[in-house]
Amino acid sequence: MPEENVKVAVRVRPFNKRERERNATCIVAMNGPTTVITDPSNNEEKKFNFDYSYWSHDGSKEDATGYYGADPSHPNGKKFADQKRVFEDLGLGVLKNAWEGYNSTLFAYGQTGSGKSWSIVGYGINKGVVPLFCERMFMGIDEKKAAGEKTEFEVNFSMLEIYNEQVRDLLDSRSKKTGLRVRQHPKSGFYADGLRVVPVNSYAEIEQRMEDGTTNRTVAATNMNATSSRAHTIVGITLLQKFTNAAGEDTTKSAVINLVDLAGSERAESTGATGDRLKEGAAINQSLSCLGNCIAALADKSSGKNIRVPYRDSVLTKLLKNALGGNSKTIMIAAVSPADINFDESLSTLRYADRAKQIKTTASVNEDPTEKLIRELQEENEKLKAALAGNPNAFAKLSSGGDDDDDDDDGLTEEERKKEYESIMEENARQMEEMKKSFEEKLASAREQSGTGQGNIAEITEKKKTTPHLSNLNPDPQLAGHIVAFLDSARKTIGKKDCDLIVMGPRIGDQHAVITEEGGAFHIEPASIDFKTVRNGNIISNKLALKHNDRLRFGSTMYFVYINPKERDAAKDTFPEVTYESAQEEAASKWGFDMDTSNKTRDEALLKEDMIELMPSVEECNSISEELDKKMKFELMIVSPEARGQLKGRTEVMIKVVNLETKHEWIWPREKFLNRKFLMQEMYENFQDGEENWDVPQERDPFEDDYEAEFHIGSVKLWLQSLGYLIDIEEQLEITDFKGQEVGLLNVVVSPCDKKGKALKDDTYVDNPLELKGKDVSFSLQINSARGLPNKFTEVYAKYTVYLEEEYTSTKKVSSTSNPDWKHQKQFNFSAVDEAFINYLNTSAIMVQIWGKQKPPKTKKSVNTAQAMMAQSMRKGQVAAANTNAKRFDPEKVKYMMEVAMLKKRQEMMELKMKSMKRMLELAEEHKKKKLSTKLIKDIYHAQTSDAAEKCLKLVPQEKDDDESDSDSDSDSSDDEKEKKSPKKKEPVKKTPETPRKDRPASVAKKSSTCILL
Repeated sequence: MPEENVKVAVRVRPFNKRERERNATCIVAMNGPTTVITDPSNNEEKKFNFDYSYWSHDGSKEDATGYYGADPSHPNGKKFADQKRVFEDLGLGVLKNAWEGYNSTLFAYGQTGSGKSWSIVGYGINKGVVPLFCERMFMGIDEKKAAGEKTEFEVNFSMLEIYNEQVRDLLDSRSKKTGLRVRQHPKSGFYADGLRVVPVNSYAEIEQRMEDGTTNRTVAATNMNATSSRAHTIVGITLLQKFTNAAGEDTTKSAVINLVDLAGSERAESTGATGDRLKEGAAINQSLSCLGNCIAALADKSSGKNIRVPYRDSVLTKLLKNALGGNSKTIMIAAVSPADINFDESLSTLRYADRAKQIKTTASVNEDPTEKLIRELQEENEKLKAALAGNPNAFAKLSSGGDDDDDDDDGLTEEERKKEYESIMEENARQMEEMKKSFEEKLASAREQSGTGQGNIAEITEKKKTTPHLSNLNPDPQLAGHIVAFLDSARKTIGKKDCDLIVMGPRIGDQHAVITEEGGAFHIEPASIDFKTVRNGNIISNKLALKHNDRLRFGSTMYFVYINPKERDAAKDTFPEVTYESAQEEAASKWGFDMDTSNKTRDEALLKEDMIELMPSVEECNSISEELDKKMKFELMIVSPEARGQLKGRTEVMIKVVNLETKHEWIWPREKFLNRKFLMQEMYENFQDGEENWDVPQERDPFEDDYEAEFHIGSVKLWLQSLGYLIDIEEQLEITDFKGQEVGLLNVVVSPCDKKGKALKDDTYVDNPLELKGKDVSFSLQINSARGLPNKFTEVYAKYTVYLEEEYTSTKKVSSTSNPDWKHQKQFNFSAVDEAFINYLNTSAIMVQIWGKQKPPKTKKSVNTAQAMMAQSMRKGQVAAANTNAKRFDPEKVKYMMEVAMLKKRQEMMELKMKSMKRMLELAEEHKKKKLSTKLIKDIYHAQTSDAAEKCLKLVPQEKDDDESDSDSDSDSSDDEKEKKSPKKKEPVKKTPETPRKDRPASVAKKSSTCILL
């Protein structure tokens, strides 16, 4: 079959509740196959063309059955794409390929909450591509059987998850820490060794299997504190059609359909984990980044470049090799949010999809006689046996066809290759055995092994309607509500061991809490005050009554909501929906953060998103630190761009890290903290599993940081508005740290000068900065000293950039003092300045950053992490935050102070001018002068000091004033003519000073002959 491009569809969903609360605006538009996204910061549009652009943002209405279809009365009703249209465009093609024997892959990509599940799975009657595909497939099987076809049909199902480079079988509830090994079959390519593939004979069975898989995924993710948005899920459906071909041979036509839910395209700040020594340590992001590399390489390869495709760099790309560049017809659905607050994630998704559409695949029909398949498997096993017996030439290496140069080196050792061959032999033997079984035998065996029968979903759903229970909350809506603990007895215990509800995680006790029922009312009580139990954001220490919709947290990671159907149904008011996010907002409010969503900007909405994301992570890392006694405490910080030493940007959430023993501090950006968190989780999991080597050397410890690392002590924003008027700046300015608190004072001087560094003369002053346009401007920056810095720092220095500079200029480093004297000076010269530079002087600043190293501790005091944190929480309350977003440092404070100083200097100059002009009038009246030359008046007006003005004023009595000057016409005669009629006497001492300023307008510098009548 010829090559064909990967088909790509983009779908935009309606605003969700969170976005509506934040007054989000729609930044996505669609017209035919074209998708347009608008940058909310500058209204710049970016256009993308795909095979399909599905508008599902608005233009729909709900019918009597609950199905959302197009609303003809809405302006966008005609272009609204419902679930049926998406399936008809994409799903029917996948189904047609399956009947014909082609492999197919359907990718779903987008940030968490972008609507992937809506398109792929759907909800209720609004079924997505997967259930509609399965229903149609089984309908097709029934129709073919009813039509008398003698073909035998088999459908097999599998479900796996990739998290942190580990493959987990979601149909196997037994936890395998190491995960499944990904191996390579010589014909079919990469596969997960040991993955359960179960037969199913209806969509109801598939639905039950998917529910089982999702529940197993929820339990595993919760117990391991895994972040589900970083996990990939692959659902595999295999359709086998067995029939007798024209030659009378038993033939099998197979099609593998992979439905891949990729991890979210989450936002990553530019600060990222840059410079983090352990940034490569966490494999959490490896799969997604490797998939991006493969897509980019395949796109380049499709354009004719000879390039290596790095499939082997991650387990995800190994398993998806056929889907990306091999025997498969591939479709990608990219789901995007319409909201301005999700611009970065949506743009990332669109760019990802844009590269994917350039990939080409070549699919072929998988149809072979059954005997031939068995014979090929037997021959492969014979070759493998020969290789294991010492004949490497018999089967030198595993290869999937040699279509990619990346496969030339699988990197296996001799021992690993031996295990690989043995595993493939076992897989081949299993496949041969399966081919000999009837489908009914496979089905009965699978049902016996699973121990679950149909009806479980329905039974649990019915019981939830009448019985009080706890239901889990999860950041991923797909995983919420899958752990249900029914309170159907008088006493229920919660904890790690031998309890009715087993919960795992940091700071969870073996017996953590007890829920009891007394007279129809339920109460919760902590089993120990050493472990946190939180109700509605407050730590509980004694027995409390539970009410419907109460939010509960055990330890730092296990969130549940208490549901009492009787209480709910008896209440007159409706209860709000409880979500993981709303529980986090409640906790943030208790911590003192402003969670009000009204009248918030996009940046403020993003800040709130970050807080909700990072709060539970900070709690979790503190709990792990306590349990592992790592001596580290983590606190949230709200940090403005000025506090980070940046001139522009948005306020961000950062993490303050404190060593409880040495009192050393570090400030981690969001990405570095999240990267370290995954490593901490891995360490804690090893600790829980009882591994002896769970602890690692200091250089690999995710809790540790470099004690020799430079620390950003604080910043000063030096506004330059005075320079626009060529006025000196000499200030002592506050140095503020990340929290906006003063940590010292900085003494700086900025002086206008000429190119040689000589200070400008007294009369160098402009009324309007635009007078500088086209002229040369020079100034000297002096950073003299700092005073009152914290004494825990050494090797202190300042650094800064000016205007368009990219590299920092630094002062010398000064040690052993909290009052460093740098005496730093640097001159800056700018030729023929333009309006952009003048605007820089008027509206911008020089950001001076103060850096240093923390002194090594004199003595290392031994403390217990849990006790130290408990003591701090008693002093500060339960707040794990260094500051809040309710009251922050005002970055405009210094600007206003400097502006006032500049205005004061300008006022002094104006007072001098007015005083001089008043004195000029007095002298003119005293000497009965009827007119003065314009030149003299201007010289008096522009005098910068009283001495300069006085020299000019002494010339007033000497001004020539004759009787002929009474008329207007006479007053217009030139000074040159008057000088010829009555030449002036030379008086060198009283000569009017020349104006040396280059920036004085020509009309001012030129000698004027105009006279002013007084």
